[in-house]
Amino acid sequence: MNFNQQQKNYTMEVAFDKNKDGLVPAIIQDHTTKNVLMLGYMNEDALKKSVETGKVTFYSRSKNRIWQKGEESGNYLKLVDVEVDCDNDTLLISANPVGPTCHKGSDTCWNKKNDQNFGFLTQLEAIITDRKEHGDNEKSYVSSLFKSGINKIAQKVGEEAVETVIEAMDDNDKLFLEESADLLFHYLILLRAKGFQLNDVVDILKGRHSTK
Repeated sequence: MNFNQQQKNYTMEVAFDKNKDGLVPAIIQDHTTKNVLMLGYMNEDALKKSVETGKVTFYSRSKNRIWQKGEESGNYLKLVDVEVDCDNDTLLISANPVGPTCHKGSDTCWNKKNDQNFGFLTQLEAIITDRKEHGDNEKSYVSSLFKSGINKIAQKVGEEAVETVIEAMDDNDKLFLEESADLLFHYLILLRAKGFQLNDVVDILKGRHSTK
């Protein structure tokens, strides 16, 4: 992305003079996963250099100078976008990380994996994985499906798909949503049974989107 061509002057929107040191906090968010990677500080020159070079640049309070993330390690943050908060004194920087963000080698400065997260669906996938790996739970419906094998799981997905289609042609929204939930639930089980996760499907959709 060429920020010079976009002619965006973010510095005009930021109230750097609110603080005596002329610094504002900059929250760095992964453009794809939306996970928060780190918190840094910028002055006007750091923000200008970030936009000009396309690489996120901060003001180091310990070194007392401008420094570009990755200037020594090579783990850069490629700038995607900048947003200014409602008080014009905090920045939200959207970036694509090249390598680990934290100087200690982790993906984020909170020692968290920078994995794609789909909220509750990610939690549900974790439960399904646990049921698959610990299939001795006799009371678990998911465990029983895994024990039945891939054919049974695939059959259930087909049944739920048909029921969803039937309800889609009716006018009972409640039943349609319930069948949709059943379909999605069993599809997640089928993905796990085949050794995949939702993120693998999303990656394919992203690839198709980028080619158009």
